[in-house]
Parts: sequence; structure tokens; C-alpha cells
Amino acid sequence: MGIKQRLVVMNFLQFAVWGSYLVCIGNFLGRVGLGDYIAWFYVAQGVVSIFMPAVIGAVADKFVEPQRLLGLSHLAAAGFMLLAAWFGCEAAALTAAGLPTSIGPIFAAYCLSVAFYMPTIALSNTVAFSVLKSKGYDTVKDFPPIRVFGTVGFIAAMWFVNFVGFGITGDQTVVENGTEVVRAVPLAAQFTYMQLVVCGVLGIVLGLYAFTLPRCPIARAEGGERRTWAQRLGLDAFVLFRERKMALFFVFSMLLGVSLQITNGYATPYINSFAASSESWFAENPTLLVSISQVSEALCILLIPFFLRRFGIKRVMLIAMLAWVLRFGFFGLGTTESAAGVLLLVLSCVVYGVAFDFFNVSGALFVEQEAAKPMQASAQGLFMLMTNGVGASIGTLVAGRVVNRYCAWEGGYLLPRAGVEGGWTATWMIFAAYALIVAAVFAVAFKYRHEPSATR
Repeated sequence: MGIKQRLVVMNFLQFAVWGSYLVCIGNFLGRVGLGDYIAWFYVAQGVVSIFMPAVIGAVADKFVEPQRLLGLSHLAAAGFMLLAAWFGCEAAALTAAGLPTSIGPIFAAYCLSVAFYMPTIALSNTVAFSVLKSKGYDTVKDFPPIRVFGTVGFIAAMWFVNFVGFGITGDQTVVENGTEVVRAVPLAAQFTYMQLVVCGVLGIVLGLYAFTLPRCPIARAEGGERRTWAQRLGLDAFVLFRERKMALFFVFSMLLGVSLQITNGYATPYINSFAASSESWFAENPTLLVSISQVSEALCILLIPFFLRRFGIKRVMLIAMLAWVLRFGFFGLGTTESAAGVLLLVLSCVVYGVAFDFFNVSGALFVEQEAAKPMQASAQGLFMLMTNGVGASIGTLVAGRVVNRYCAWEGGYLLPRAGVEGGWTATWMIFAAYALIVAAVFAVAFKYRHEPSATR
């Protein structure tokens, strides 16, 4: 197998590990009495994204070869995820027996797992760049076709847990001849702890596979220059807050980051909630429907160069913000109970590619153009910290409170709360209104002149 093909396998597995549970863990938590804590599982991911990638990156810079650290990190993450699956199995048994479940054991194991997994996203890029350069390849030309297989792996894992059930059944409220009845039905992995088992097994495979990759020597500082731990952790980039333009950019990165994990946590429970009152193939396969978002994400990357040349960085970022408004708004109006409603859900998934890609790529380009050369790496890390760390953590925590205000788990479904007006529609419209306010303020407050030559 050629080196490019080996890196394709690495990227495929890297994101398949994530895709096996990221958008559907809420389905399982709700069925074992932990639905009110869904937001905390995504907050944990955001919190570890604030510091763990920098810590592991610093270790890779100084002590352990990146491909070995990638393998060790995946094995640790897989071990803790399998432990979370064990506790998840116990929680499912307690729920079936009508007994209360505790969030502590499964949440602790999950937190430790994501703490080791999140740094591997950057580590896998480091390994790919190092290997490609050592073999004489052009990373700008040869890496993107390899990286796109990461998205393919994410989608493949989503489809797998959507359809494969491993023989597990559970009590579920279904509609038969217009009457609600409770009976045992086969449950796909997206509704059970088996999604965590799939994640763990894939992590072990990738962890072992990483040790077979070519060596990536530890990079030594040029000219004997020694980097401080503050530099290694990216803390020196905070000096950029002294510049008004950069400070505004990072603040808006955080505000937009609030939107990032909301639909990851609640899109599939929302879509599946329609199965409580009507028979719908889409309602029973929410993870498959949501996977359109990842397909759109892969395709929208191809549109970015044209939009950057035509509209410039600020307008592309603004387009991304408005796409978040549509993402939430279409969800609020969508339903699986009519063709028009399903179309709105599909449109919500389609615009996700614009919402996610356009801001991430244009934002990274803005940082590359505006940050001084010596701290560009730290500035990119700060950009990710503000969006995927601080912003995403705050967003999912607030979103959890909003969802729990309007909705509650009943019979395995997250349904509109009795006695509270609005339900899911109000929930999604609140998120849409927030995104619209952020976009409007950004359009007025953020000043950046379009330089066509800078984006070619």
C-alpha cells in the first residue's frame, strides 16, 4: 500500500471514531434517564479542547514522536470509551428494571476518553504533513484529497450505527393503527451503548495502526532556539487582543462557536421525537438524515475559493453566520410528517456545510493574513480555542437549559414539555434569533476591506 493510501486509512479511521457517537449519543442518554445531561457531554468536549490539544502538541514537539503519541492517545481514548460503554450497559439494565441511573461513572469515563481523543485531530494532521514532506510530496496539493476521506469516515460511521443494531431490543412507544402502545423493538446502535463500543473498537484499530506509520522525527527548534511552555501552549497569542480588529474577530469567533455543537447534541433527538406520534422512516433514522450535513460539509469546501475571491473574507464569514440562522430556522419549521417538512430538514442539513466550512476556512485565512509570522501557529490555536473550546462549551451549556425548558424525555423521546408553550419550534427559533443577532452586530462592528489578491 502506498504512503498516500496509508494516510487515507488513517484519516478515515480518525473521523470514523468521532462519527460513531458525536451526533447520536443524545439518543442513548435520553433512553437511560440521562437526557437532561446531554449538554454536559458536549461541554466536556469543549472544555478539553481548550487545553488538551496544546498539552499533547507540546509533548509531541519535545518528547514523543507524533505517530507514536497518536497511537498511545487513541488507545487511551478507546479504553476509556469502552469503559463508558460498560457503564452505559449497566445504566440500560437499570432503566429496564425501572431503577434510577447515575451520570457519574459514564460521564467520568467519557470525559477521559474525549480528553485523549480531541488532541489526535491535530496530531493526525501533524503526522500526515510530516510523512508527506519526508516523501517529497506537496502538502498543499496532496493533503486535501487525503483529508476528505476523514469526512467520508465520519459519514460511514454514522450510517453504520444508524442501521446496525447488534441484536439489542428495548421498550419503545410506537403508533399502531392510530393508538400508542409500548412494545419491545430492535434498536440500532444510535439508540444504545453499542455506539460507544463501536467508537472504542475503531479507536483500538487506529491506535495499533498508528504504530505502523513511518517515523515522524521530533522537530527541533531552528538555530537552537528554545520555546517556552507559554509559546508551546499558545498563550503568547493572547497579545493579539491588543489589536481591535483581532480582538473583535476572536470575540465573534467565540460567539459563533456557541452554535457549533447545538445541532450535534439535539438534532437527532429532535428528528426522532416525531416517531412518538407517527410512523416515519426519517424519524426512525435520524442519524442517517443528519449525515447529509457532513456530505454538504465535504462538498462546500470546493466552493470556498470562488466565494473568497468574489466576496472577500468578511462577507464569507457573514454568509456563514446567516447560514446558521437558516440551519436553526429550517429545523424549527421542519417535520418528518410531510414531504415539505422533510425537505426543510434536508435544507437545514445542506446549509450546515456553508455554516461550518465558510467560517472555519475564512477565519483561518484571516488569522494567517493578519497574525505576525512568529505566532501564526499560536494564533490558529487561539482561533480554535475560542470557537471549539470556549464558544462551543458555553453554547451547549446554554442550549441544554433552553431545550430542557421547552422539552422533556418521555417514553424514550424528547418531546415538547406539557404545560409549556413553544416546544421544539420555540427552541430552534431562539437559536436562530441568536445567530441572526450575532450576524447583524458582526456586519456593523467588524471592519475588514476585501483585497481580491489576498484570497487567490
